[in-house]
Amino acid sequence: MAKEILSGNEAIARGAYEAGVKLAVAYPGTPSTEILENTIKYPSIDSSWAPNEKVALEVGIGACLGGARSLVTMKHVGLNVAADPLFTLSYTGVRSGLVLVVADDPELHSSQNEQDSRHYARAAKMPMFEPADSQEALDFTRLAYDVSEQFDTPVFVRTTTRISHSKSIVEEAEPQTGLPEPSLKRDPAKFVMLPGNARKRHHVVEDELLKMADWAAQQPFNRIEERSAEVGVITSGVSYQYAREVLPDASVLKLGLVYPLAKKLISDFAARFKTLYVIEELEPFIEDQVRAMGIDVIGKDCLPICGELTPGRVAAAIGHEELVVNHTADVDLPNRPPNMCPGCPHRGVFYNLKRLKAFVTGDIGCYTLGFMPPLSAMDSCICMGASVGNASGLNKVLPESEKQKVVGVIGDSTFLHTGINGLMDMVYNGSTATLVILDNRTTAMTGRQENPSSGFTLVGQESKEVDLEALCRSVGVEHVRTVNPWDLEQTRSVLQEEMDRKAPSVVITRGPCILIKRDMGQRKTPLEVDADKCTGCKACLNIGCPAIEWRPDEGERGKAVVSQLLCVGCGICDQLCKFDAFKLVDSEVKNG
Repeated sequence: MAKEILSGNEAIARGAYEAGVKLAVAYPGTPSTEILENTIKYPSIDSSWAPNEKVALEVGIGACLGGARSLVTMKHVGLNVAADPLFTLSYTGVRSGLVLVVADDPELHSSQNEQDSRHYARAAKMPMFEPADSQEALDFTRLAYDVSEQFDTPVFVRTTTRISHSKSIVEEAEPQTGLPEPSLKRDPAKFVMLPGNARKRHHVVEDELLKMADWAAQQPFNRIEERSAEVGVITSGVSYQYAREVLPDASVLKLGLVYPLAKKLISDFAARFKTLYVIEELEPFIEDQVRAMGIDVIGKDCLPICGELTPGRVAAAIGHEELVVNHTADVDLPNRPPNMCPGCPHRGVFYNLKRLKAFVTGDIGCYTLGFMPPLSAMDSCICMGASVGNASGLNKVLPESEKQKVVGVIGDSTFLHTGINGLMDMVYNGSTATLVILDNRTTAMTGRQENPSSGFTLVGQESKEVDLEALCRSVGVEHVRTVNPWDLEQTRSVLQEEMDRKAPSVVITRGPCILIKRDMGQRKTPLEVDADKCTGCKACLNIGCPAIEWRPDEGERGKAVVSQLLCVGCGICDQLCKFDAFKLVDSEVKNG
């Protein structure tokens, strides 16, 4: 067996391969994205991006009905989108193994909330494994398929950002063989969830959970590490690593299966200690169940409920000397707030929306950075697809003098994810808001993945490209306009016309992401500033382009300078300058 250093996401992909998975499907979302980007390394797995997480789970269920093991992955907020089929799937059970990986994001590194997905396991009545390193990420993924089939249930594997992206040594194995070949097999009483069938299946689900809890008490994924006879710790996932670092002498009950809990194992372990901690990130999920068993523990009464745990935070919370690691540098570095890339096609759109004093209901994507100064042109952001419904609702309740100020902004991938229904509602129920679809030809924020409007699949094969204009017209939008977002005046003019229109309208701004994998002509000759023409008016700084530097000590009022390493020649700054100070770099002079 070979040994590799893998991230948790890479290890999950490897575990799926070793488990004989036939189909893997997902919608990209940090921190889970790289799982599907690694399953494509295994040709035996049919890997694909779905338009959203609900569709992804439904595709996975279809493969399961055909007798093939399937993997479905998503981040925590994506699980909300998939909840509809999820809660019924636990009733139907499975024909072959189905594993759903959900990646939570404590500390909100790239998310809009800190949802703790362990509650979904309990609510949906599904078992959940939680790995503490990459080896367990592989092992638990592989094991989850056997558990799925043994107990006739879909199975969760929950990770967090640290487990998803941290790397550790993994021992790989050969893929499982001898699995049944996919085939059609009818069993409508099990899979058609009419009320009469569902009532019977509910009893089966409850019985299987009880059996699983008893079974789990004897399994090595729940293990006791004997050390101190005075202090005990109950923990799971990455919190186990922190507990071991802060309390190296404590005895530990490490739970690999966080739902259903092996309660007898817990009660027997707890009875032996004067001091018992439950160390877990986010919600007191394990703690509340342990307390409900009548066991007194130390947990969220001192540990934080918000954000990630760290060894230092755990040590400080439980009254130990705080672990101090010196990561400070002698260099006084400036802050680096998140920003759109140089040449981003969204920058000019938000600049114009601010000029037009639009009230912008935003969405999830790179363009959420339109909130940041100096653009400061986004007023709300709730979840994927919410911009459209938010704009409709606002438009319908505002007085006539303010109705037409409302503009929803959504990306192409997000529009296909959950924006189409909102647009149908906008037309059907007579909202006169304007929707701007920022079509940058990719799913940019999670790493430039393909989507149904990009014309390519996950594995790079050409595919049918969704016609966004035709799609918008098909749901009843009569006024659909497409603009070049790098043309400020055209974009401003069209936005103004559609905002003034007392009918639902869509403006599609079509410009490929500057970092897109394919050369689509978006990179042009960089610009430079003619120092003699620059008056120091700072108009070019209003777009917040990282390629434009300000030199306060040059000239009477300071001057702008363009970084040749960053500029891609989009030309927006040139359109803002009233003094013609921007010009193309002279390639002959530049090359000497």
